Amino acid sequence: MSQGSRGNRRGADSRIFRSAARCRETMPRPRKRLAGPAGQDKKGPAGKRMKTKNPGEASTRAENSSPQKTSTLKECEKNLSRYWLMKSEPESRLEKGVDVKFGIEDLKAQPKQTACWDGVRNYQARNFLRAMKLEEEAFFYHSNCKEPGIAGLVKIVKEAYPDHTQFEKSNPYYDPSSKKDNPKWSMVDVQFVRMMKRFIPLAELKTHHQAHKATGGPLKNMALFTLQRLSVQPLTQEEFDFILSLEEKEPS
Repeated sequence: MSQGSRGNRRGADSRIFRSAARCRETMPRPRKRLAGPAGQDKKGPAGKRMKTKNPGEASTRAENSSPQKTSTLKECEKNLSRYWLMKSEPESRLEKGVDVKFGIEDLKAQPKQTACWDGVRNYQARNFLRAMKLEEEAFFYHSNCKEPGIAGLVKIVKEAYPDHTQFEKSNPYYDPSSKKDNPKWSMVDVQFVRMMKRFIPLAELKTHHQAHKATGGPLKNMALFTLQRLSVQPLTQEEFDFILSLEEKEPS
């Protein structure tokens, strides 16, 4: 399957999918990675900022290893969500010679429609992975692409365990500072649940977010806009339910 990630000092962060069975192997294999927080520039391996394809989107590697201590983040830490949003790149893009493309259709094509979410190199995003529990649901968000937005639903089928990519020297996001007896980075396994009844684009979510900031609606503090750098994000049940309700409505 595929890979993507970012080391704390490497200035990059990403998510990678692999089939659950292959994730347990130790030999290096082709990888593709997830990506894409909204509203941030992405950083290259040297930490230099590069423009992304969409002004409102950035590669998952744009996450900082020292998370912003916003009020939203503090609230998330205090009362962790049981719903999530996880970002992935559905379009081909080479990262150190590796195509990091992995969209929801790629997940559906995996054995048992299951894959591991590896390559996270942001501490706050890693902590959210570690907080995930079996059967919790997450929106699969297409990022760093022509039309970013929510494509479908996945569920957690294996709780956090060590991310093997941190130890693979051939991996673009190998972390030499991480030790097998005390690994820094974790991953979870996810399984495809279903496609959204209609694709929910970032632009539509942003419209609701801006309106809800004024009215106190469900998306007023949505992490997609308030914690833009995180590619693994918590959702409240109110946010999750509101987004699901959008499936039944005409695009705004």
